[in-house]
Formats: sequence, C-alpha cells, structure tokens
Amino acid sequence: MKKVYQYYPHILAFLGFILIALLYFSPVLQGKKLYQSDIVQYMGMAKAQTDFKAETGEELYWTDHAFLGMPTYQLGAHYPYNYIKKLDQAIRFLPRPADYLFLYFLSFYILLITLRIHPLKAFFGALAFGFSTYLIIIFGAGHNAKAHAIAYMPLVVAGVLLVFRKRYVIGALVTTLAVALEIQANHFQMTYYLLFLLAFFGVYYSIKAIRAKTYNHLFLSWGILLGSAIVALGVNATSLLATAEFSTFSIRHKSELTMQPDGSAKQTTSAMDYDYITEYSYGIAESLNLIFPRLFGGGMSEDVGIDSPVYQYVINQGASTEEAQKFASNVPLYWGDQPIVEAPAYLGAIVFFLAVFCLFADRRKIKYVFLAGIVLTLLLSWGKNLTGLTSFFIHYIPLYDKFRAVSSIQVIVELCMPILAIMGLQTFFKLEANDQKKYLLQTGLLFFGMVGLLWLGKDAFSFTSYRDQFYAQTDQGRVFLSVLIKQRQEVYTADLLRSSLFVGLVIGALFLAHKKYVSTIMATVLVGGLMVADLVLIDKRYVNNDNFVAAYMMEVPFQKSPADEYILQDKSHYRVYHPQGRLQAKTNYFHKSVGGYSAVRPQKADEVFIYQVEPQLNTLIDHINQTAMTLEKSLSVLDMLNVKYLLLQTQDNQDIPLLNTSANGPAWFVESMQMVHSPNEEMKALASLQAKKEAIVNAVKFPELAAKSSFAVDAMATIVLENYQPNYLEYTTQNNQDGFAVFSEVFYNKGWNAYIDNQLVPHYEVNYLLRGLPIPPGKHRVEFKFEPQVIQIGSRITIASFVLLFLFLGGGFYWNKRKKQKKEAQEW
Repeated sequence: MKKVYQYYPHILAFLGFILIALLYFSPVLQGKKLYQSDIVQYMGMAKAQTDFKAETGEELYWTDHAFLGMPTYQLGAHYPYNYIKKLDQAIRFLPRPADYLFLYFLSFYILLITLRIHPLKAFFGALAFGFSTYLIIIFGAGHNAKAHAIAYMPLVVAGVLLVFRKRYVIGALVTTLAVALEIQANHFQMTYYLLFLLAFFGVYYSIKAIRAKTYNHLFLSWGILLGSAIVALGVNATSLLATAEFSTFSIRHKSELTMQPDGSAKQTTSAMDYDYITEYSYGIAESLNLIFPRLFGGGMSEDVGIDSPVYQYVINQGASTEEAQKFASNVPLYWGDQPIVEAPAYLGAIVFFLAVFCLFADRRKIKYVFLAGIVLTLLLSWGKNLTGLTSFFIHYIPLYDKFRAVSSIQVIVELCMPILAIMGLQTFFKLEANDQKKYLLQTGLLFFGMVGLLWLGKDAFSFTSYRDQFYAQTDQGRVFLSVLIKQRQEVYTADLLRSSLFVGLVIGALFLAHKKYVSTIMATVLVGGLMVADLVLIDKRYVNNDNFVAAYMMEVPFQKSPADEYILQDKSHYRVYHPQGRLQAKTNYFHKSVGGYSAVRPQKADEVFIYQVEPQLNTLIDHINQTAMTLEKSLSVLDMLNVKYLLLQTQDNQDIPLLNTSANGPAWFVESMQMVHSPNEEMKALASLQAKKEAIVNAVKFPELAAKSSFAVDAMATIVLENYQPNYLEYTTQNNQDGFAVFSEVFYNKGWNAYIDNQLVPHYEVNYLLRGLPIPPGKHRVEFKFEPQVIQIGSRITIASFVLLFLFLGGGFYWNKRKKQKKEAQEW
C-alpha cells in the first residue's frame, strides 16, 4: 500500500495538468480553435497534398502548388514506420493547443522530480515553465513545431541526468524516447539550441567523474547516451535524411550566386548571410523584460485602456469614445530594436527572484550548469548587438549559421531559470532560520536595488525606436510621438512597480514561513500561486479566449475571390503569380503558385524572382491592356515558368486576374543553347533570354551538353502534356530531328527521374532552375517520376533502429536484473 501511495502526488499532478491546460484554453471544450496565422499559411501551402491524399490515399512527397514545385518534407509529410509519431500523438491526447501546454507541464515536472524536487514544488515549477510568456505567445503565432520541440526539452535533460546519476536502464529508456520525440517534433533549430545546454552537462559530469576516478561509470554513461542518440536518430531517419537532402535546395544553404541583384559582390557564409541570421536580435537592455514585462513597451499592439494619455489624445482630436477605445486597444508601445514583437518574453519576476536566491543559497554545484546555459544563450540571443561572439559562432560553430532569429535561443533561458527557481524554493525550506533570513535579505536587496536603478535611470532611455521616424515627418506626428513616449514611460514605471509588488508578496510569504506562522506546504502554495498568477496575468494579455474562432474558420481559412473563380475555370496546366503576395500562401490554396510561405523555401526559385522579376515589376504594369485585362508584353522569365495568370491587388485589397498570353506552357523545343560558365553568368543571361528559342546551360556542370549547341525544330514539332499529377508527368513528343526540350518544372535531381519510352535517361538543369532533356527524333513517350530514394533508405534505417531499440532496452533490463540477482546472492 505504501508503494502505491507514493505515486498519488504524481497522479494528482498529472490530472491537475490536464485540468489547468483545458481551463486555460477553455474554448477548445466548445469546439473552437485558436486562430494561428502561421497555421493558416501552412494550410494554404499544404492544401494540394492534403487533397491528393484524400483522393488517392497515397502520401505525396512533392507539391506543385508552392515555389514552382518543392518536396513536402517540411510541409507535414508522413513517413512509413513512424511509430514515434504515434507515441507522440498518444501523449498529446488533448485538443490543440491544450495538448502542448499539458506537455510543457508534464515534461518539466518529470525533470524536476528527477532533480529530487518535492512533488508540490515540482507541480508549481511545471506551471511556471509552461506559463512562461514566450511559450504561450508562440501559440498565437502558430509556431506549433517550436512549442512541440520546446515541450520535450525537459524530458531530454531528465534522461541525461538519470544516466549520469547511474540510473542506467531507466535513463537509457527516457533518453532514447525523449530524444526521438524531440527530433520528431521537427523543429531542428530548437533541438540544436538544446545541445548547448547538454554540452554543459556533459562537461560537468565528465569533470566530476574524472576527479572521482570513476572512469567505468564515465565511459558507460557516454556509451549509453551515444547509443540512445544513435537509436533516436535512427527511428527518425527518414525525416532527418529527407530534411538534410532538401536543405541543400533551400534558402538555408549557401547560394551559388556571389553577386547581389544589382551586380555588386556579396559576402557569403556557408549558409545564410549575417544580416538575415541576426535580423531578430534581442536588445541587451531589452533583456530586462524577462523580469519586468513591459519595460520596453511590451508588444507592437498594446491595449492601454481609457485611462491613458493615448486615449485622451485621440479624444482631444475630436474622435468619438468608440473610436478612441479602438485606437487605444492597438497602440505600438514596443520601442526595442527587433522588427516585430508580439509580446515580451517574460519569464516572471518571482521566477527570477527565486533563481537568484538559488544561486546564493543552494550548495549543489549543478546550479552552475543551468547558470552557464542561461548566460551563454542570453549572450547569443543578443545577436548583432554582440557582434564578436555572434560572428564567432556563425563562422566556427557547425550548423549555427543554418538558423535565423537568434533571439529564439533564449528558450534555454526559459528552460533553465524556472529550474533554478524551484531549486531555490526547495532550498529555502531546508536552510537554518538564520540562513533563510540572510539569503532572503541578500536576494531582496539585489532585486530592489535593480528596481531602484531602473527607476532612477529612466531618463537614460529615449523610449523611441527606428520605427518612430514615421511620426517625426509631420507636426501632428511629432505631437502624437510625444504622447506615445509619455505612454511608454507610464508603462515602464507601472511594470517596475508590478514586479516589485509580486516579489514583495513572495518575500512576505517566505518570511511568514521563516517565522513559522505558516507551514511549509502553505508557504509553497502561496509562493507557487503568486508565481503562476504573475505569469498568467501577462499571458492573458496576448493569448486569450478572444483569439479563438469557430472551427470552420481554421479548417477553411481562405475563401475564393471572383479572381480565383475566374482563373480556376482554366483547366490547363499553368502557374499563378501574385506580385504583392508572393510570400503568402493564399494563392497556393487555390492555384499552382510561384511563391508561398516557408522558412525553407527553394533557393533558386526565390532568387529568380528577387534578381529578375521583382526589379522589373513596374515595366510589367506599363504593358497591361486595361480593357482586355491581358499582359501585352511579359517577361521572358515569367513565360518560361509558365506563369499564365497574374493577380494584381487594388487599393481596396481586391485581386484582379491578368492573363499572360505569351506563357510558354508545360514544355517546348528550343533551337539553341547558350553556354555559360558560372551561376552568376546563368542569372545574368536570364535577363536577355529568348525563352521560346534558347536554353541557358552551365557548361561547367554539364560539359556533355556542350557538344551540340543548336537544334533543328521543324514546324510540326510538338510536346503535349498528356497526364499530370504532382509527382508524375507524362508527355508525348514529336520531332523529325534530334531535339532539346525545356520543361517548365523545377530541376530537383534528388528524386525526379526522366524516362523516354520507359528507359531511364539523364536530364539536366537549364535556365538556372528548370529541367532540360535531349529527345531523339520521332514520336516518344516522355515521363518524369518523383521517386525519392531517401524515403526508401530512411525507412530501412528506421526499421533497423526499432529492432536495435528493443535489443538495447532488453539488454539493459536483463543487465539490471542480473545485477540485482547478484546483489541478493551476496547478501545470502
């Protein structure tokens, strides 16, 4: 009975997490869904593959509706034998996003229990982690994969700790499954950042083992962790291999071009350029909003209420009460340097206070591992504001330059700080009375000293940002800016007081416990309740019930416009270009689009528009026939991409369809090849390309094509697209001479194969990004099939890894059993 009783606190915590997750996101109980802008964009991108699977029952690994064509590996593709995904789905049994919030809680709770934290304190610690403002606001943006990966981070750390603490079998099991689930979450940036913290753990426990001369334990621990990592990678092999393969095709890889669109030389790294990587860099002083939420204004759309300078200013301008309230609910208070900020990454004043208390009072050296994780990732989150360190990591730390928005590395701070906080809270109750008072006083003096400095130093801040230059252009704007600055100053002061109040209340609760006026349990509940309330009150400003909508609004996020209806009447094969919305996914939802919404969009498709099309948009507009709504003169690049329709947006945001009558169609024979010798030359040649007559070929890549550069195309030569599926194209060709055909499809040799009369033949990259194929004379059947070997190879590795997993764990349990039996025999 006693053995069963010890699990009661964990069962209660589990049930509590379910209840709290559902209460926080209570609209899910009414069938509503959280409106998530990125998920809406994803649904636009994935619509074609979703429809294909619904119609055929087959998984689609290539979509024709985005960026001229791309693999679906980062668009929710499902792979064979992905049993880890099924496990993940079983764990996340609640409606979204309550499932992720529950996973935050549960995973962090397991980590704290592994750290030998009392269940009640671990319960509140899990809530503090889960309600960390950054972890909540990413739901509103639709960063589900990021939330998913963050949620498994504590579980990975727990597994590693178990192994290093000689709990080998359970440690191996937890580590293997946790790492497998972490990878399966499919946000490799978050997983990569976690490795920095795990590296600190590795160094710490290695030094500890070397000093203690427990080499067998050290080698065994590293062996188990290595084995766990290999198995976890193996069971995710298909996803990892497919992503690695596609990454060389995406904007996350180094460009072949060494020039800017204007022809000037550009500086390149092994992947993305420095400015793109560091575009979202946390301000150094701005980091204080981890403790004081709106010190830098909060977000870019804050509700300041009716008792505010902004509201009064609008009223004084003659606006109605309703108009003033509407204006005051959407005020750009944020004055930091990041381009877009929806909310501060607030982790809690109380969490910070208790974490500092831990650093003063806790004698366990493992606290320095978490401190190291906090310091390093905080420094890295400053990005371009700490150029030396950032440049070093970009140029010398493997894979660091594959990820942008360096400010998001701060998730490690969000992970480590609540751990230290709960360690600090538990330490408080273990201290002698004099030490409780001593460290409480030290921490209080430090915190309120910081508040005092910020209060007195308020005038050192300008309360303006580069975005405010817009207001300075007119007299009226300058008046409004002065009001906005006053509003920002009021919020600054208010949140200093707010954090001070919460910390003051916690000090009071701990002082009552110190004096024995309240029990340890009561004090824990008081402190934990205040800690959670502090966070939830901020969270609800940014993600609340108002963000939920009826389910159908997320299930069918886009409605056809008259322009869409008009274009969809055309049943031929073509593409659509929306100049004002190329990087949005609404067009993808209905049409085969040249653009889309993706952080890993195909690089060459992106570059063709940046270098060739967008600089000449004004030229296109000059050639519109307003009466017939046709394009009298197109760009050769658009023609070769088979862009038959353009969607032009009017001033009232209505789309107008524009017919490009000169689009080349699905395929055509060319008369000649223009040989170039570098990617730069290829790109430059596109500007003067006669796409219907010639093809550009990089002779360095494909020297075999240089032997014949001209072809006879007779008047009767034809290429007809007979059968079209996203992953299969069939053409019939007729030509009396040896010919060379260009296809308006993206060249991707990591899966697309060409066949002539059922015989596999090589095809080539032409015109920088399209497919070209030599075709012999006569009538032929030409096919392109998407046959990615990476799926087959990955599937085999996945199966083998699951076998290895069972052998690995079976061997571990057998070894543990034998060890136990040997110990019992020795006792006899």
